[in-house]
Amino acid sequence: MDILDAINAVLWGPPSLLLLFGTGLFLTIVLRGLQFRKLMYAFKIGFGKEDKDDKKAEGDVSHFKALMTALAATIGNGNIAGVATAITLGGPGAIFWMWIVGLLGMATKYAEALLAVKYRVKNSRGEYSSGPMYYIERGLGPRFKLLAVAFAVFGAFAALGIGNSVQSNTIAGVTNESFGMPNWVTGVLLVLLVSVIIFGGIQRIAGVASFFVPIMAFLYMGGATIILILNMDMILPAFELIFYYAFNPVAAAGGFLGVVVSEAIRHGVARGIFSNEAGLGTAALIAGNARADHPVKQALVAMTGTFIVTIIVCTMTGLTLLITGFWDPSGGELSGVTHDAGLEGGALTSAAFASVLGGIGEYIVAFSVIFFGFSTIVGWYVYGEKCFEYIAGPKGIAGYRVVYVAACGIGTVANLATVWAFADMANALMMIPNLIALLLLWKVIVAETNDYFQRFYEQAEQAVRKAG
Repeated sequence: MDILDAINAVLWGPPSLLLLFGTGLFLTIVLRGLQFRKLMYAFKIGFGKEDKDDKKAEGDVSHFKALMTALAATIGNGNIAGVATAITLGGPGAIFWMWIVGLLGMATKYAEALLAVKYRVKNSRGEYSSGPMYYIERGLGPRFKLLAVAFAVFGAFAALGIGNSVQSNTIAGVTNESFGMPNWVTGVLLVLLVSVIIFGGIQRIAGVASFFVPIMAFLYMGGATIILILNMDMILPAFELIFYYAFNPVAAAGGFLGVVVSEAIRHGVARGIFSNEAGLGTAALIAGNARADHPVKQALVAMTGTFIVTIIVCTMTGLTLLITGFWDPSGGELSGVTHDAGLEGGALTSAAFASVLGGIGEYIVAFSVIFFGFSTIVGWYVYGEKCFEYIAGPKGIAGYRVVYVAACGIGTVANLATVWAFADMANALMMIPNLIALLLLWKVIVAETNDYFQRFYEQAEQAVRKAG
């Protein structure tokens, strides 16, 4: 554990943070704030009916199903347990840095998805394969092959951590806490259910995601909305806490040692990346499966996922924790609300909901953790498979499925701190080669964007309006 913490201190140090922020800021500038200017149009494409041009286009699934699959992998326990962890380790100010990562990350995710569709390839099974490894190899050339392989290797391992064992670990913790179910029983059930779905291929995974994501998002956000409505007078003070502690240290209290601003930034950024995945390159691993007559259309849809996950879902979780006083790691000396200082992750969020909604609140979080986590495990399998296929070819996928399912079971009985530390390390190792590629291919991103908005925008917008 100490070794992982030491590695993460380096990987998430100033150079990596500068690369992450710098890439998002640079893309925001060269794209002239596209994530703000075209956000509503992007939502129309993603959530409207599929237009006739896209129906005729090549691809495996619709814009909506591609977005739902990505959200299934993204809206997970990073939005419940991850936000709680960020606040307890980095203070309320960590939420502010999550917002910054999210807003700049919208441009990053747009770029990833655009390049994914532009450089995608069709595999031997007739499905499209895409991702940073393909746009590195095909966009930058053979000289960068090693960078492409590095991303694929890190991505295949990251899928076992961030998208799999972290999720199953959190699910097991909540099912044990709320229903008294032994962790190993949860592990067996997850292994069986995950096996049934992932062995059905991309179509089954996309179908499950498009069904479950809207339901689970409504369940969780509905509970959070009720809490916020019942405590409207506390919303403004909660925002004040976020902005104050984004630039000021959290004082020590009780057994809590306090938090410096650099820790707020570090944990806000790390958990922000964990929750929305902007910069990791994961959006590119599924975006290439979308039916799109131009790369920009799926890129616009992909960036809405970052907005939904960070600006909406994570903010609601953060506000709930702040309003209820459960953000305080000292157990109440800082917030004035006495609670168990030993609570962490999903259990902390569950306790915050229960403090307002009683047993119903606890069960809302419990079922949200289960469904969020399960859908993330299924969605992230697609990412891991794409990466492993690039390394070993289609014949190696069966073996990867077995390893993936095994990691799901192992995660339920693993140590929480170790699992999270491994996930943070894998995230950083994916992020670095991907961000380097985005910076080197920025002219392609801008050229494709200009091409679409100069030649196809008016026609496409009319089609979206008619379809919607």
